[in-house]
Amino acid sequence: MASDDVLKDAGATAAASSTGPPRRRFLVIAGVFALSWILYIDRAAISSAKGPIASELGLSDQVMGLVFSAFVLGYALMQIPAGRFADRVGPRIALATMVALWSLFTFLTGTVSSLGVLLVVRLLFGVAEAGAFPGSARAFYNWLPPGERGIANGILFSGAMIGGGISFPICAWLLGLSGWRPMFYLLAVPGFLWALLWVIFFRDHPAKPVVQDTAAEGAGMTFGQVFRSGPMSLAMIQYFVGNFTFYIGVTWMLPYLTEHFKLSATEAANYATAPLIAGAISNWTSGFIVDALYRSGRRAWSRRLPGVAGFLIAAGGIYSVSLATTPLAAVAGFAVAITGVELTISPSWAFCLDIGGKSSGGVGGAMNMVGNLGGFVSSNAFPFLSRLTGSANAYFYTAALLNLTGVLCWVWMRPRSRPVR
Repeated sequence: MASDDVLKDAGATAAASSTGPPRRRFLVIAGVFALSWILYIDRAAISSAKGPIASELGLSDQVMGLVFSAFVLGYALMQIPAGRFADRVGPRIALATMVALWSLFTFLTGTVSSLGVLLVVRLLFGVAEAGAFPGSARAFYNWLPPGERGIANGILFSGAMIGGGISFPICAWLLGLSGWRPMFYLLAVPGFLWALLWVIFFRDHPAKPVVQDTAAEGAGMTFGQVFRSGPMSLAMIQYFVGNFTFYIGVTWMLPYLTEHFKLSATEAANYATAPLIAGAISNWTSGFIVDALYRSGRRAWSRRLPGVAGFLIAAGGIYSVSLATTPLAAVAGFAVAITGVELTISPSWAFCLDIGGKSSGGVGGAMNMVGNLGGFVSSNAFPFLSRLTGSANAYFYTAALLNLTGVLCWVWMRPRSRPVR
C-alpha cells in the first residue's frame, strides 16, 4: 500500500474510532489543563518578583539571568528521566509526585536569603517540573485516540499560556499586598491541592482500552535510539527554536517592557498578559487544525502545516519587536511571535505520540529536554546580547533567524507510520 494511502487509512480509522470524547476523557483533559495553568503561574512568578528579589539580595540583571536559567537547566536535564518515570509507574503517581514537589520548591523560593540558595532552589524547582508535559503526554496516549490528541495538546498548552498570562497581574497584586516572600508561599497552595485530587480521582488507564490506530515507530526506544532517529532529531531542533523565542515571554519580556518603555509595574504586567493570552488562543486553533487535517486523512500535513506556518509567523513577530517605538507595538510583536510559536506546540507533541507509542513519556521528554535547552540559552542570551551590543535588538534578530530554521525542520520532518495489525 502506498504511503499516502496508509496515512489516509490511519486517519479514517482514527475518525471512526471516536465519535467524541466521553465525560471521563474530558475530565482527564481538564485535569492536565489545570496542571499546566498552575505550572506556569508558579514558573512565571519569578519574573514578576525579579525587581524586589534583585533589590533585596543585591543581584544584577546578568545574575538574574542565571537565576532564570537555573530553573531551565534543571527542567531540561530531567526531561527524559521524568518522562521514563511516567512511562514506568504511570501518569497518576508520576504527576501527583512531581506537582507536590514543585509546589514545595515554590514555597521554598520565598525563604531564600542568598544567591547560592536561590540558585539551588530554582534548579530543583525545574527538576520537579520536568515531568509535567511528558507525564501528560503519557496520560493522553493511554486515554485518547490519535484523532483527539491535537486539540487535547492545544488545551493543555493553552493552560500554560493562560497561567503565565494571569500570573503577571496576580503576582503584581500579591507583591503590592504582602511582598515577594508571602507571594511564593501562597502560590504553593494550588499545586498541593491539585496533587491530592489527581491521586484520588485519576486512573492510569480507562476501563475500555483505547484503540491505537498507528504503530509507534519509536515504541521501546532506548535513550541512544531517540537521538539517532532522524525525524526525532529534527523535532528536537525545532523545539529548541520554539523555546528560544517563547522563553522571552516568561522571563525578560516583563522587565524589558518595564525598563525600555519606563512603565510602572502594573502597566507592564497588563501589557505582558496579552501575548500569553494570544498564545493560548493559538494553542486551541492549532489543536483544531491538527485534528481536522488528521481526520481528513492528511496525517503528515496535520503536523507539518501548523509547524511551518507557526515558525514563519514567529519569525516576523519577533523581528518586529526590534522596530517597535511604543509599548503597544512591542507587545503586538511579542503577541505575534508567541502566537506563531504556540501554533507549533500541538503538532510537536502529536508527532512525539506518533513515533513514541508506549514510550511517549520518554520520547516527549527527549524533545522537551532539547527544547528547554533553548529556553536556557534564551534566558542568558537576552542580557548577554543586550550588554554586548548595547541593544536588545540583537536578541530579536537572532530569534527571527532561528525561527526560519524551525520552518526547514518541519519541511523535512516526515514521520513514517503504518496501521496496527
